[in-house]
Amino acid sequence: MLKNGAALIFEKNASKSVAVEVMFRFGSNFEGKKTLGLAHFLEHMLFEGTKNRKDSREIANEIEKYGGEFNAYTTGDRTSFFIKIINKRFDIALDILSDMVSNPVFDNKIIEKEKQVILKEINMVTDDPRLHQWILFQKTLFDEHPARNPTYGTVGTVKSFDRNHIADYYRSHYIPNNMIISVVGNVDKVKEKIEGYFGSLKPNKLVRRPMVKEPLQKKMKKFVEKRKTSNSYMALGYKTLPRLHSDSYVFDVIAAILGRGQSGWIFDEIRNKRGLAYQVGVNNESEIDYGMFAVYCGLDKSRIGHAKEIILEQFKKLRRINKNDLVEAKTYIEGSNALQIEDNFQRADLLAFWETIKDAKLADSYLEKIKNVTINDVKRVAKKYLNSRYTLVVIEQK
Repeated sequence: MLKNGAALIFEKNASKSVAVEVMFRFGSNFEGKKTLGLAHFLEHMLFEGTKNRKDSREIANEIEKYGGEFNAYTTGDRTSFFIKIINKRFDIALDILSDMVSNPVFDNKIIEKEKQVILKEINMVTDDPRLHQWILFQKTLFDEHPARNPTYGTVGTVKSFDRNHIADYYRSHYIPNNMIISVVGNVDKVKEKIEGYFGSLKPNKLVRRPMVKEPLQKKMKKFVEKRKTSNSYMALGYKTLPRLHSDSYVFDVIAAILGRGQSGWIFDEIRNKRGLAYQVGVNNESEIDYGMFAVYCGLDKSRIGHAKEIILEQFKKLRRINKNDLVEAKTYIEGSNALQIEDNFQRADLLAFWETIKDAKLADSYLEKIKNVTINDVKRVAKKYLNSRYTLVVIEQK
């Protein structure tokens, strides 16, 4: 922890690169009706120039001329900026990231330009049914939780943002006591350097959002949008559990049984055995105060009913799993987790994620929680949650 309240996470390894991530504990779930999309807008704006670096090209060039990578993302509860670069350029990464969060310049011309960029991004998501189905799914699935709103906001809210909106939101949320700095790589004097680059940031009153208790779903919900497309797209799923609930780990195991690669039950039954769809998968998310689980397919509309029956049958089949099914799911999670965190950015991001949930140290107890999942756990959770009260969203070809 820095003196100004910023949380610092550091993990040293023997790699030739270092990943530095600055994550803020806020995102689109903090927004009201008039500010929908503002966190995502700010994510864009921080790359658009500072008092020391005049524009986005100068920021990008300073990273890329050393072979580094940079990016950012916004979710419901997090906004993150990161740079991955060779070890000896560690100070460059710290200088750029600290400059971005300390000295942004919200130029009116850039704001108007970025509005057009984000409106195009909204159009791109809307045009792509594989992306748009998730906007529709979350809006249909959640009744009360702000996760029902798309991270990018709406066309109306994005057009309405002005410099005052943006600067006020920035000053109230981009504060050190709301910030996590996650560093993974082969570097030294980390706390000393981080304190030097970020220590001058002044803390402020934290803006918290109320935790929302989403009501249980009491009946099946269905939403259909008809479009001129060659394929139809369906997502069938449920509200589930926050990340710290013990059953959220059971859902990770269920997702591995049903949705791992081409050997998961769902892919095998729908594509391998019957050829009903090309795109088939499982999406499982557990966040601070909500979770969701869904199976998705891209297929002809005449096959939607058949696919739905197969999906529901696989959910029932979970009540009959054997020891081998459980072991393979656990070894899959162990292996995929190990491969993922070989990338310094993925590891830095994972540690920061767990810090937003509660504590970065939970990242290292995750596999132990998975190992403790039993056959009875899977049977119990499948019976309790994967029932007839599902949400079905379809983008149906005309």
